[in-house]
Amino acid sequence: MSRIMTLVIFISYLFSSAALAADKEFPGRDIYLGTPYIELAAFHQQFKYFIVVDVRSHYEYETLRILGAINIPLNSSGFIPKMQQLRDNNKAKKIIVYCNGKTCMKSYQAASKAKARGIEGVIVFDAGIMDWARAYPALAELLGKSPVDASKLISKARFDEHLLAPDKFADMTQAADVRVLDVRDSVQRSGMGLFVGIEHQAPLDDKEKLEKHIQTALDENKTLLIYDESGKQVRWLMYWLEEKGLKKYLFMEGGARLYFKQLKARLKR
Repeated sequence: MSRIMTLVIFISYLFSSAALAADKEFPGRDIYLGTPYIELAAFHQQFKYFIVVDVRSHYEYETLRILGAINIPLNSSGFIPKMQQLRDNNKAKKIIVYCNGKTCMKSYQAASKAKARGIEGVIVFDAGIMDWARAYPALAELLGKSPVDASKLISKARFDEHLLAPDKFADMTQAADVRVLDVRDSVQRSGMGLFVGIEHQAPLDDKEKLEKHIQTALDENKTLLIYDESGKQVRWLMYWLEEKGLKKYLFMEGGARLYFKQLKARLKR
């Protein structure tokens, strides 16, 4: 085999390895084949030419967002009408949709949903808000403030420090110095809490209720035990808790979904 052929094969291997690594880092690209996406640097370079849409919940949007982004939650009834209105009013511009990060599929689901309804020119920014805020803090807002102080961005490692396995969380609810809070919405809850007679309820989008329970925990010097549906949304709640000065709080790992899964497994034994 000639040296040139060996070099060509080696270069091809490097490019294929890089592509495989990218697919692993950004799983949505492989799942939603054909859906256009944009890389972090390219998005920044062309930022002023795009309409930017945050497809997460209003609560997540209010916590941390790209500067100037419009909030159109994917799961809202007005998603398609509002996306259509954006397209009609901005025919020459591409629409960028984003969510939390590389493994969050909401941005891809939003682009697919829009395309299925004939809304063209929707591009996915799949690196998400965390990578954007770290790279371009002057073009992001954290709790309404910009530029973002990068030191206040909560890493996954720091989030993990506040997690309790479902069984340990359940045991801790019996302690006298805790306040238990279910932050699921009414659809997720389906009228049933996990710790009847012990817990309080405050949906994440009800800031007034949340602040009331946070303040009560502070006043009574209690640890706030909080759970959501899947264990992911509470990460954004950390910003609000620390902004209010609450240091004693713990989340249920995996949320109610993992709790029920483990309960079901135990009942089968």
